[in-house]
Amino acid sequence: MSLPEFALEAYFARWEFTARHNLCASDMQSLTLTDLLALGTPVQREAWDKLWLGYTETAGAPSLRAAIAGMYAGLQADDVAVTVGAGEAIFQSVRSLLGPNDHAVTLIPNYQSLEAVAAGICAVTGVPLQADPGAPGGWSLDPDRIATALRPNTRLIILNVPHNPTGWLPPRPVLDAIIELARSRGIWILADEVYRGLERREADRLPPAVELYERALSVGVLSKTHGLPGLRLGWVACRDRELLRRIVRQKDYTTLCAPAPSEALAEIAIGAREHLVRRSRDLVARNLPLLEAFFARHANRFDWQVPAAGCIGFPRYLGGEGVDAFADDLVERSGVLLLPARVYRSALGPVPADRFRIGFGRADMAEALEAFEAHLSR
Repeated sequence: MSLPEFALEAYFARWEFTARHNLCASDMQSLTLTDLLALGTPVQREAWDKLWLGYTETAGAPSLRAAIAGMYAGLQADDVAVTVGAGEAIFQSVRSLLGPNDHAVTLIPNYQSLEAVAAGICAVTGVPLQADPGAPGGWSLDPDRIATALRPNTRLIILNVPHNPTGWLPPRPVLDAIIELARSRGIWILADEVYRGLERREADRLPPAVELYERALSVGVLSKTHGLPGLRLGWVACRDRELLRRIVRQKDYTTLCAPAPSEALAEIAIGAREHLVRRSRDLVARNLPLLEAFFARHANRFDWQVPAAGCIGFPRYLGGEGVDAFADDLVERSGVLLLPARVYRSALGPVPADRFRIGFGRADMAEALEAFEAHLSR
């Protein structure tokens, strides 16, 4: 298995911790350890104080897996495997499902691991999202495009809903059509659902794929909606326990288990998830008007539509020098970090070359936009 350089993470490695303003962060504003512990019950606080810093179970602590399962209708602890972040959940799930004679379908643009891990094993077809000014959030997908991409040996469809980087959220009939297409041919679905809970309208929130389809895997993480990326705590939820067993056994070669402190803190976070999700939604609701006003003032430079979900968007840059040169100049001269289109280039098909990722989940949004605007005024 051969993996290419992760272009997005390589760009972050250069700039994420040196730029003054991270205006493309994919996560929500985090909490301090003190703030998170204050949300715990007395029993959880006592467990934290007495935490034994030894190895944990490879599948995850039973109490944590039960807490995660409680977020899904009809699931039990044995339907969940804990991972170190969503990245490991994707990596181990894809490796457990695919062999060299298989075929997979994924969306483009994408978070690179949703393409590259599968492509390191077998043939993969990319299905582009369509820029659609008339659709909510400005993007759409015709399920027939996925149907056209299928082959006799297609084993896996990889989805990301809500979507990174566009913020696309499929209407329920579109998701149902994709699931029925998979069910009719016995194809697995891997659904990266890490932004679930950050929909602009709560009424548009989709059920997790694992609740809708017996051959679906739902990937979750505490990094995004819950604002706790430093815990590095993710999971796979799946009703096929033999597949989960294979995923867990593969962890013996990578992380083996999640850190004991992260598991204990994750139980507190999941117990307080309503508070954490509300906190994130409130921050997005405060930040989006700032961003809309900014883009309205600079409509000659940018084409923007409010994403349907998540805390990131993928607007167009209209300047003549191109978005890659613009983003590089912005971070080098003014310390404002965006993710230019080149980090989303795909081996599977064309990705818009005039777009960039912007984030609106951090508390310093006003200061970041002020620095951005000062750069545009030079």
